Order: sequence, then C-alpha cells, then structure tokens
Amino acid sequence: MVSASPTVAAKFNTSALRTEGSYDRFIVRYVDGSTEKASTAAALQSVQAAVARAGAMRTSLSSSAPSVSYGRKLATGSDLVTTSRKLTQAEAAAFMQSIAADPAVAHVAPDVLRHAIGDIKAHANLDPTAFTPNDPNFAKYQTDYLPGDGTLTTTNKVANYGGVNVKGAWDLADGTGVIIAVIDTGIVKHADVNTSLGDAGYDFIIDKFVSGRTADGRVSGGWDLGDWTTGNTYKATNGGCVDANNPAEASSWHGTHVSSASGAELTNNAVGMAGMAYNARVLPIRALGHCGGYDSDINDAIVWAAGGHVDGVPDNQNRAQVINMSLGGDGTCAASDDAALAIAQANALGTTVVVAAGNDGESASLSSPSSCPGVITVASTGYTSKLSFYSNYNSPGESVVALGAFGGGVYTNDAASGTQLNPEGFAWQAINTGTTTPKASPSGDTYGGMAGTSQATPHVTAAVALMQSARISASLPLLKPAEVLSILKSTARIPNVNPDPSMTFGAGILDAGAAVAAAAAYVPDNGGGDNGGGDGGNQDTTIPLTNGVVLANQSGATGSSSVYKLDVPAGALALTLRTLGGTGNVSIYVKAGSAASATDYDFKSASSAGNTESVAISRPKTATYYITVVGESAYSGVSVVGSYVAAK
Repeated sequence: MVSASPTVAAKFNTSALRTEGSYDRFIVRYVDGSTEKASTAAALQSVQAAVARAGAMRTSLSSSAPSVSYGRKLATGSDLVTTSRKLTQAEAAAFMQSIAADPAVAHVAPDVLRHAIGDIKAHANLDPTAFTPNDPNFAKYQTDYLPGDGTLTTTNKVANYGGVNVKGAWDLADGTGVIIAVIDTGIVKHADVNTSLGDAGYDFIIDKFVSGRTADGRVSGGWDLGDWTTGNTYKATNGGCVDANNPAEASSWHGTHVSSASGAELTNNAVGMAGMAYNARVLPIRALGHCGGYDSDINDAIVWAAGGHVDGVPDNQNRAQVINMSLGGDGTCAASDDAALAIAQANALGTTVVVAAGNDGESASLSSPSSCPGVITVASTGYTSKLSFYSNYNSPGESVVALGAFGGGVYTNDAASGTQLNPEGFAWQAINTGTTTPKASPSGDTYGGMAGTSQATPHVTAAVALMQSARISASLPLLKPAEVLSILKSTARIPNVNPDPSMTFGAGILDAGAAVAAAAAYVPDNGGGDNGGGDGGNQDTTIPLTNGVVLANQSGATGSSSVYKLDVPAGALALTLRTLGGTGNVSIYVKAGSAASATDYDFKSASSAGNTESVAISRPKTATYYITVVGESAYSGVSVVGSYVAAK
C-alpha cells in the first residue's frame, strides 16, 4: 500500500476499521466554499474518481471496482456515500485515503454501526409489586438511589458505598421543566413508564434491515420495534452481524430500561420502580435496531434532539436540555470527526451530552463516542465504589472519563467473577417480556436488572436534569454544558476504595444531591466581583462573603489558613461554597457556627491538585458558615464565592 502524506493522513480516520469487518458506507466532508460542498453531483463525481485512484493502491479495487452512490446530506454538513459492494479493512482504508487526497475533502470516515452497550443481565426479571419510593421494595431494589455512606442494604446486608444520593437531590428538584432525550432503541408502552413523548420522538434509522420495517426511510415516533438478532436473517453469512464472536440475542428493550432510569419510570404511584428525574419528560429517539445503528443516523439524532435542523425531518418541538447515549463502538473520536461536530452543535445549542464509557474493560480513549470532545463520559462502579470489572476507564495520563456512577458490579464484592449479588449487583428498571416484537402493555410489562456503563450513564443524565430543574425552580438561567461538567466533577464523592492508578475514572463517584445543591446556588465567575479581602495568608479577622458575589484575587503561602464566612438565612434551599481560578493549590474546610480547620470541620473539599474546590449542601442550617481556605502550596489569584438559594 502507498503511504499517505501527513497532510492527507490527518484527513481520514481508520480507527473504527477492523480486520473482520466489511464496509460500504462512508461519511465525506468537503471544504467550505468548494464546488463539492454545494453540489451533490460534484461530490459523487469526486468519490467516483477516488475509486479509480484507489485501484492503484489496492489491486482488488481495480479488478473488482465498486460503483458509488450518493446517500444524503447529513446534519453536520457532510455527505453519505455508499459502495455497491462491501470493502475489506484494507480496501476501505485505501478508498478513504484516496478520497482524502482530493484537496476539496476536509475529512472522511467509515459510517460504522454502533451498539447499545452490552449489558449483563440479572438471572431473572422482577415481577411487578406495589411500592412507593419510601417503602421496603424501593430500598430493596434501588439501593443505587441512596447515599453511598456505607449503610447496610436491606436484602444482603452489604455496605452501600456506590449509591449516587438521588434521594438527596429530591430535596431540591424533581426534573420539572426539563426534557431528556434518550438516543437508543426507542421506548415501549408500559403501565409504569411515562411515554407521553413517544409520538413526539423520532425513528432515525433509514436502512430497513436495521429498522426492521419493510422499506427504507425514517418515520415519526420513538417507539421500540425490537432489536432481536435471532433467526437466519441476521447471520453474518446473510449480511447480518451474528457470528462466533457475536451471538444471536433476543430484543433487549435497552432504550426503555435507560429511559426509565433517567426519568420515565413513574414515581410515587404505588407501582413498580422509581425514576430519578421523575418529573422530567423523556423524548425517545430510535437510532439503534437490529445489529446496531449507523453513525450517520446517530449523529443526525444528536443534532435534532438539541433543536438543530435535519433535512427531511420535521424540526423537534421538544428540545432536550440533556442527551443520554448509552451506546458506542470501536474507534477514536477527534474534534474533526462527524460525531464530534454533531456534539459540538448540541453543546452550542445549550444541550449537555452524556455518554457511556463502554463495557470492554479497556481505555475509554479507544471507543466512540465516549472519546469525543464535548461529552461527559461515565464509567461504571459497583456497590463497594470500585470500578466495575467490565467498565472502560482512564489509562494513566488520560482524562476521557469524567466520573463514575453506579452501573452494577454483578458479583459479590464487585469481583470479576463468582456469585451474582442480587439485587444489589444490578440496576433495576422497566422492560418488556417480548423476545422479538414488544408484547402489549400491561401483559408485557415487567422489570429487569442490568449492569453496565449503559446503566451508569442515566444516573448522570438524571442528575443533569435535576440540576437544570433546580435552576428553573429558582428562576435562574440554565447551566451551560461546561458548567454542568465542572459542577459534576467538583461535587463527585471520593470512592471508599482507592482506584487502581492504572484504571481510574475521573473525579470520583456521582453525588446527585451535592451536584443539585451546587447547581441551585451556582454563580458564574465572570472575572468581576469584589477584589478585596486582604492579602490572604494567616488572617486575624474573618472575611465576610456576600451571597453570590465573587471575592477575587485571594492569595496565601504554603500552610496558610484564611477564614471566610457567609450568613445563611432560615429556609435556604441550597448552599455552595467554592474556590476557583488562579495558581497554586488550596483545600477548603467548612463548618457551621464556628471556624473550621483541617482537623475540625463539617465538610471538606481537598482534591489532589489545583484550586477548584467545592462544598455543596442541600437544606443548610440557619447559621453562619465558615470556610477555611488552606494553602497546600502557595497560591494567588484565587476566587472565593459563597452562594445560597433563599426560600421563596
């Protein structure tokens, strides 16, 4: 094969290609202002010419040259083209290299199938039983909603250090006013699931083999038609995906399980399970079907969910504030890739995108879209707070995974094998009993336990929805995606078990209660505010803070302690006390009623490096709160801010 020049190599991404794979769909993006960008005929002519050039690099592309057809214009501005036969890994790489050699081409990549993250299922489904979130069945099956403070679970009496403290978040928000888009297999009707936006959703799958419909094309409604791969139709020898490495499976009802966790499961209705952001509305978007879903469909779905325009699809009238994608596959994702461009569009529209890290037990940098810039990537932890054995992670020096959340450890002590711990080893939500197409509700209604980063992700998605709901309730502007990420990381709980340094998972474990409290009281630091406050160091007097006013330019020496105070009135809904910016390294210690120290405090935030520290408290006491800023090393230019949300 002829080697590509560095300039050409930077324009195509072959990381998703596999030796055993075959490829007949390619995403090509042309340079702005080029003839090909504006003309589909010119774009097709350009790619057809690339086939001939590729024949010089790969004999099979000369002796058995495929014809090329134009597919469609994508929401990112790229073009989808298809070949008349599937290409091998080597042929596809040569074809893309040839396309990229055209100066009018900005980027080219294969349009590969992504998959719902392969979850581990509990041995048996749970039959529906009457309950409310405060009754024994809620405590039995949904210990992941509880604080991860080591309290023993009701069933197997294990210390729960993996809970994400959703109950703490419910003190402040329930999801009202927020729309969650779930890009997955769609949703099924279920007596305990809110499917009010089912018809408002959309099925973005065009290929009839993947969708299971009788004709190609997209249709309205986010309903799950089933994604089974049993039967001869789906064998690899017949053009499907089932082979020795990919066994046939019944329909997963993956989208329903994920949607129910994030918020669709009806709550406080004395039936079944509870959802996290239970008064949010879930917009189901079907992009995964038989054998998975193509990048081109998924990327269009991202843009549409956030309120962007997609040719041929009615504009979304229910713009999502947060998108959940519990899906992925092989390949790295750079800023120039189409998935990253779609995510960037969503972020620019104010939508946060939350993505599963993947269940391959490897670096998350090797998966897409988990490695795309602009997403919040979530690893899975179990009840002990350890990384789940299957979860992808950060290798040393990487920061792809932002944080972990409960996804289920499956086995006792979150081990990699042994005896399944049921129910605490799994996340439980609504599914369907059908093995192919869904069985009608209510006879098809049931509940199932699953474990995977697919289950960890909706915990974070729901926390984002609750954070934004708290902002809406307080008549505050919605958080930007970067602010959401910052708050999630600064409020994450330190795991009870120290992570393996070769397999870390970001800032820690999701604490939804702390994140929502921090969001409710968050005041952006725009570089302004009072610049006073003295020179830091060992202060003789306590420095008063004003609610929501940034106190900038604070400094201190190594080992110094500076004490600040904020008076919190009766009935305050949430309180956050934080430091940010500047150089050096600080920790903070907080106490109500008297000055805190490193040995006497109610709360602390002491990350390993830097000045981004935060303590978030829901329903704080009526008291003066003292914040002691300790210089772990000399620091300067640091801002201190205390904010509370007063009772209405």
